[in-house]
Amino acid sequence: MILHEDHALPIVALNLMVKVGSRFEEPGRTGFAHLFEHLMFMGTRRVPTKQFDAWMEAEGGWNNAWTSEDRTAYHEVAPAHALPLLLWLEADRFSSLADSMDAAKLNAQRDVVRNERRQTSENEPYGKVELLMPSLLYPKGHPYHHPVIGSHEDLQAATVGDVTAFFRRWYVPNNVSLVVAGDFDPQRARDVIERYFGGIPGQPVPAATAPAPVKLKGVVRETIEDNVNLPKVVMAWHSPARFAPGDAELDLLATVLEQGKASRLYKALVYDKELAQEVTAAQGSGDLGSTFTVEAIARPGVPLEKLEAAIDAELARVRDARVSREELDRAKNQYETAFVTALESVAGRASMLNRYETWTGQPGFVDQDLKRYRDVTAESLQAQAKSTLDPDARVILRVVPKGSGETKKNETKKAVTK
Repeated sequence: MILHEDHALPIVALNLMVKVGSRFEEPGRTGFAHLFEHLMFMGTRRVPTKQFDAWMEAEGGWNNAWTSEDRTAYHEVAPAHALPLLLWLEADRFSSLADSMDAAKLNAQRDVVRNERRQTSENEPYGKVELLMPSLLYPKGHPYHHPVIGSHEDLQAATVGDVTAFFRRWYVPNNVSLVVAGDFDPQRARDVIERYFGGIPGQPVPAATAPAPVKLKGVVRETIEDNVNLPKVVMAWHSPARFAPGDAELDLLATVLEQGKASRLYKALVYDKELAQEVTAAQGSGDLGSTFTVEAIARPGVPLEKLEAAIDAELARVRDARVSREELDRAKNQYETAFVTALESVAGRASMLNRYETWTGQPGFVDQDLKRYRDVTAESLQAQAKSTLDPDARVILRVVPKGSGETKKNETKKAVTK
C-alpha cells in the first residue's frame, strides 16, 4: 500500500498493479493476461455486469486498464468523496471475480478481445508488425515470443476453468500493489483499505521464469504484405533490460535520432533526402530484456533498399562518432520535460509510484531514475550505440502493399542465399 497526498484538487486516483503480463502465460494459453484486463469488468455477485462502470461514473469517476509483457494495471480517477466506493469496487472484484465467472462472460470478452486484435493489429495499417516481431526476435519457448494480445486459437480454446485458475494463481494480494494518490486523509484511507482488502487471503505465487539473455546470430529478414499504400521498414535489436546499464543511454539515443526536426533521422531522411514520410526510434524496455527499434515509412517511389541504406548510414554515424554536447543536452532536456509532464496529474503520479514499486521495490525511485539520464555522457552513449546497433545481428521487417510482388522477390532471395 502506497499513499501519496496532494490536496491541490478534490480528486483521488487509484492504481492497482498485478505482477503478471503475457510472459507469465503457459504454452497454448496466450493472451490470458490481456483477456483478464477485460474480464475484470464483467461483474460479480455484488456488482452485476456493467455496474462497475455505472456506479463509478455516477459519482463522476472513470477507469481504464492496460497490459504489457510484464504487468497488468487498473486505474481509476474520481472526486475525493468517491474513494471508499473505488476501494470497495476493486476489493470486490479482486476477491470474488473467479467465483462469478461463467461461460457467458468468458465468451463475451473473448469475442471483444479477438475483435480488438483484428481492429488494432490485423486490420490496422502496419499493425501486423507488433504481432510478428516478438517471434522474430525471440525463440519459441521464450516468455516474450508471443504478442501480448495472444492468438485467436488460444483465446478460442480457453475454458472457464482455465481463466479462473489463472486468476486464482496471480490475482492474490501478495502479487498486487496498491497506490492511492490525491486529496484524502491517510488514516481514514488505511482503515478503509484494511476493512475491504484485509480479509482477502494470500497464497504462494509461482516463480517467474528467468531465461538466458537472447542474442541474434545474424540478420533475420522478413517481408509481409498489408493493406497499405506505402512500404515500411522496421529494424529491431535486442538491448539492455529496464534499469540495466545502457538502458538510459538508448532512451536518449532514440531522442537524438528522431525527436524534433533537427534530430538525426528526421533531418536526413524526411527533410534533407526526402526518402521517408515519417521515422521513429524507441527503446522499448522490459524486465527480461528490451528492444531498440527504428521504423520508417518510405515516400512514394522510394525503394526500401535506398531507405534502409540511408538509415544504416545515420546509425553508423552514431556508432563511429560521439554526438555533440548540444545534441545530448537537448535530448536530456526533452526527456526530462516529458518525464516531469507525465507527473503533473495525480493519476500519472499514482501510475509512476506503482511502476517503481513493481520494478524496483522502491516507489520513490524517481531521483535515482532521473540520475541515470543525467549521468549519460557522449562517450557512454556512443559505446552503447556500438554495442547494441550491430548491423549484422538484427531483425529487418518490411511491410509492403498487397500485390506489389515484393514478398515473392524476398522468397527468391532467401532461396538463393541458402
